[in-house]
Amino acid sequence: MSAEAADPAAPPRRRSRPRIDLRRLGRVALLGPVSRDRLPAAIGHVAEAHRAHHPDADLTILHRAYVLAESSHRGQMRKSGEPYITHPLAVTLILAALGAETTTLTASLLHDTVEDTEVTLDQVREEFGEEVCYLVDGVTKLEKVDYGAAAEPETFRKMLVATGNDVRVMSIKLADRLHNMRTLGVMRPEKQARIAKVTRDVLIPLAERLGVQALKTELEDLVFAILHPEAYEETRRLSTAASGADDALPAIADSVRHTLREADISAEVLIRPRHFVSLHRVRRKRGELRSTDFGRLLVLVGEDADCYAVLGELHTCFTPVVSEFKDFIAAPKFNLYQSLHTAVVGPDGAVAEVLIRTHRMHKVAEAGVVALGNPYAHDAAAQQTEPSDGERADPTRPGWLSRLLDWQQSATDPDTFWTTLRADLAQDREITVFRTDGGTLGLPAGASCVDAAYAQYGDRAHTCIGARVNGRLATLGTQLSDGDTVQLLLAQDTASGPSPDWLDHARTPAARIAITGWLTDHPDHEPGAEPGDRGRGSAGAAPVPAPPRSRSGARAANVLVDGPEAPVRLAGCCTPVPPDDVVGFPVRGGAVTVHRRECAAVARMRDTGRAPVAARWRDDEDGWSDTAACRVTLVAESFGRPRLLADLTEAIATADAAIVSANVEPPSEQRVRHTYTLQLPDAAGLPALMRAMREVAGVYDVSRAQHPAAAG
Repeated sequence: MSAEAADPAAPPRRRSRPRIDLRRLGRVALLGPVSRDRLPAAIGHVAEAHRAHHPDADLTILHRAYVLAESSHRGQMRKSGEPYITHPLAVTLILAALGAETTTLTASLLHDTVEDTEVTLDQVREEFGEEVCYLVDGVTKLEKVDYGAAAEPETFRKMLVATGNDVRVMSIKLADRLHNMRTLGVMRPEKQARIAKVTRDVLIPLAERLGVQALKTELEDLVFAILHPEAYEETRRLSTAASGADDALPAIADSVRHTLREADISAEVLIRPRHFVSLHRVRRKRGELRSTDFGRLLVLVGEDADCYAVLGELHTCFTPVVSEFKDFIAAPKFNLYQSLHTAVVGPDGAVAEVLIRTHRMHKVAEAGVVALGNPYAHDAAAQQTEPSDGERADPTRPGWLSRLLDWQQSATDPDTFWTTLRADLAQDREITVFRTDGGTLGLPAGASCVDAAYAQYGDRAHTCIGARVNGRLATLGTQLSDGDTVQLLLAQDTASGPSPDWLDHARTPAARIAITGWLTDHPDHEPGAEPGDRGRGSAGAAPVPAPPRSRSGARAANVLVDGPEAPVRLAGCCTPVPPDDVVGFPVRGGAVTVHRRECAAVARMRDTGRAPVAARWRDDEDGWSDTAACRVTLVAESFGRPRLLADLTEAIATADAAIVSANVEPPSEQRVRHTYTLQLPDAAGLPALMRAMREVAGVYDVSRAQHPAAAG
């Protein structure tokens, strides 16, 4: 965009802009040395690149857009000293070379007019239509005079929201940043570094996710040169030295061509040099570079079936490196990328990596969403798919973008949005998990059941008490793999909420923002005090009614504490019951949380200087009721065997205890650890319950739990 626009003689920009007669400007430009039926020479190379992909394209609108851009930017200069019009021309040429359609090129010619000249969006809409106006608006920066330090993150938020409706917005932004990075040498070093870091953290990941590899690889090299100049120079030196040395790749390429001709497979075999960042990564991985590491073989064929035919011939006639084989045709990447990857050993023992794809796949691999053309062509099929509310359905809108648009609505603070956006984009792989109702969830690699819960249920996931993964009980912290089937279990108690421990397992911004927001709104929430002890990844729960609450909203307990009257509750980390020796500690909101004296949280709070409060169980004179319900967490250690879980839950039910939550850890050396949070009718039944559980075949110990939870 237009940080480099400079017109020292121009007066400060006015908040109220006079209307410009675009038709008059167009006539003035057209009456120059170029006739009305020909494009100006300055845009001729753009037209040539465009016609290479779209032979029948109508160039009239490009002519008009250039006339407006040149007229409105006239007199403005870039910091490099070039006329400013060279920038929108260069951006448009980048997109034309990638195969962008005419509407995108029109908008790219005009992308800085509204931001840096007196042209208004209404005028763009009137002259070029709604689509061009939308694209220009999408890439127009918000002014610092209005947004201050938040201008940059809020500009990216605006741009991403616009991309959600039309991915061509981000295509223009990426091409714009690429040309600015190419000419960044005129900037001060500190500004170069700042722009390069934003490019690295935000725009390169977006280019990767949109599949625009041609832009992504060049952006990576430009950032590499600015942020790591010494490593860049060393890599460039190695690449230059290798270009003059004997290279085994041409010999292997000739062998591959011969093999495919013998098999009567029509294919184009090319040597594809690695860009500097890719070469640097290979060097860090292997230490010493092989002669074949400086490039890869690219085999282009006509049909999908031909890809597998080529693969079969290569694996038959050469020795394959099995660990290097990947099939991204049967299972495309989430950024539209399709190709077969393999590596073969040449006649002289050199190993060459080989990419096999169709010409169409290659176009998409290079240009990503740009190669898909206009997803909003006004044909009958498109009209039928448009939602009734008028919002256009974007067939190129991937799952990661939908998730990003969802969570950004909750990140109202610009700093939170900016930090979270960078963290989200750093997760560069995606998995798909299946729901038991037949639906699917797209999640970043490394996502847990916590992330799946918020992806499926939104704020309802606050009440999640566990999960089943591939039919087996699992903790909420269980990391999901591609292809897993997950069933989330929700409690009936809608007043319950997440534990801070959930943040340790949340990978998606939507989950982290939702959990953080709930904890901020409920500062008195005690981890484990609500049903389910959910902070420890409970699973397989049978919800029970919530105990009665005091007028203050805190749970009442059969405990007396010294000091002024205050809400009293039992700690979920150690679940004390009579006749445990107990002690209390004040927490936020004025409540007192009661722990067992041997609880690990007690020692931690004493170490931090928090003063304890004397506490004791109510007796008959205090109004103690033998039938007062209590909650306790028990740990059962057992040897693994069939029906063990069923027998244990039956023993618990026979003792008239309700299971609030259950967590079964994976077997280790034939031993299984079960953790149950139980609701008992009264504490007197606890010893009998523990005896009943110990009597289950295979169970060798039952004890009270001691969780490492914070106490408030």
